[in-house]
Amino acid sequence: MLKPSPWKRTLFFIFFDIALSWATLYLAYDLRFNFHIDAQYLESFLLIFTLLSGLKILAMAYFKIYSLSWKFISLDDAKKILYAHLMSYISILIIYYLFPSYFVPSFPRSVIIIDFVLSLLALGTLRLAKRLFLEQISQKESINTLLVGVSDFAQTVIKEREKFNVVAIVDSNKMLINTYVGNVKVLDISLLKTVIKERNISSVVITKAYDKSFLNDIYDELHLLGIYDIKVVALVEQNIELKPISIEDLLLRKPQDLDMITIANFITGKVILITGAGGSIGSELSRQVVQFGAKKIILVDNSEYNLYSINEELNVYNCVAVMQNVQEKEILSKTFEKYRPDIVIHAAAYKHVPLCEENIQEAIKNNIFGTKNVIDLSIEYGVSKVVLISTDKAVRPTNVMGTTKRICELYAHAVPTYETEIVAVRFGNVLGSSGSVIPKFQSQIEKGEAITVTHPEITRYFMMIPEACQLVLQAASIAKGGELFILDMGEPIKIVDLAKKMIELSGREDIKIKFTGLRPGEKLYEELLIDDADLKTEYSSIMVSQNPPVDYDELLEKLEKLKGDNEMLLLALKEIVPEFNHQRN
Repeated sequence: MLKPSPWKRTLFFIFFDIALSWATLYLAYDLRFNFHIDAQYLESFLLIFTLLSGLKILAMAYFKIYSLSWKFISLDDAKKILYAHLMSYISILIIYYLFPSYFVPSFPRSVIIIDFVLSLLALGTLRLAKRLFLEQISQKESINTLLVGVSDFAQTVIKEREKFNVVAIVDSNKMLINTYVGNVKVLDISLLKTVIKERNISSVVITKAYDKSFLNDIYDELHLLGIYDIKVVALVEQNIELKPISIEDLLLRKPQDLDMITIANFITGKVILITGAGGSIGSELSRQVVQFGAKKIILVDNSEYNLYSINEELNVYNCVAVMQNVQEKEILSKTFEKYRPDIVIHAAAYKHVPLCEENIQEAIKNNIFGTKNVIDLSIEYGVSKVVLISTDKAVRPTNVMGTTKRICELYAHAVPTYETEIVAVRFGNVLGSSGSVIPKFQSQIEKGEAITVTHPEITRYFMMIPEACQLVLQAASIAKGGELFILDMGEPIKIVDLAKKMIELSGREDIKIKFTGLRPGEKLYEELLIDDADLKTEYSSIMVSQNPPVDYDELLEKLEKLKGDNEMLLLALKEIVPEFNHQRN
């Protein structure tokens, strides 16, 4: 019976509205007659009270005031109370003038005006008091929260009293120190440790977008102080929301020189064909070209599920889903002939190193000859620009996958292109892609299993998928044809450090790390640059490598040797890419 519910809330307010209406009306009579009411005037009191109370309740119900949650009362809701009073008091005056005989003896109309003011104050105060009471309860129940950074969103967090009891804000901006945000004082961030201890902080909300270095420093400091409930501001489907700090936030490296105007000029009004459109990179590229105003997007993928998923997600009139395999040149040519793309982005590839080691023939067919089909058809059908997605594993490759991607780079550089500009863009791992370590580690943590790391010294480059894809488009926009662009991925990260950080974020002290040994073809350290001759472009996040000249006819002859058993295939790969040093482990 004591559990709150909507109908109990409605009954509560109706009861007190009636009681307060009685009190305010009687007080209005007292004030009108200087607290000496003639008995004759009280004869119509009950009739007036009944009519007025009924009209007020009906008006309040009409404006849905009894349905409001008074935890979230706003100025608009206060206006509704005013409108309800105006409606009810004007109505009783109309009734009085239409049926004056029922009000005998007559009552002073000034009582109505006095009661209007008293009732508005009383009923409004009742609701304000209820909100203040609920806020006091919620503050006692909510945990003490510290905000890091003064921003527009900080004010929003402070207002959400039922979730956060914000007791302090810290910031590094000296101009903001000792100012107030929503009655909460801003303190110097150097006092972080003192504030957390003195004010019994249990939760921290980072309300500004800080860089990776700051986030890691603040996270490590909070972790040492025993704070594990850490939230950050995130953009979720165009809305700003709070989410628990994640490994992506701590690894995030945002390029400082993204040029959205250049990318938009490159994409807007063009017909874009994307192979591997349902994969991790292909799907994000598909989203990007939609946002940048492509005229038509041809989504090509041989996975029914992946193709369906990205097509349903985009759900725009100018997207066409084509379920084809890049290995089937004749079938693929029909798509080129039908849609005549202006730009082709080739993201279709087998990328998992162990699987390519075990399926060398399929890796060669898909990665090398599938790429050759796409490039050849692009030239045949007069595509303006072809963008080949490559990988850091193509540098001095130690595995089949990396070698096939290096051969694709060589072919893109050697083939006679005529009017078609062909560019390759090479980058390292992206956070959260299918089969990458982060989803794998998350799954192991959720299952309570030990996290498996191949080697304590293994490192990898990381970048967020959206930023990597934007840089790919930006590199393509400045390409003239024949370049091999390399994205600056920042500093490499030790995988074991990544695993430790993910265990910390999970709060699972029972999770261990198990070293399993390097897998076939796996490197300890990935490389992005072939040599120091790589040149900067106008964008610091994009470099261009000086590709050595490649004889096209000679390359074609060598490609013809990619047949036979695995040993023969490995020898043929080595002949094309002499730096291929196969690590079979």
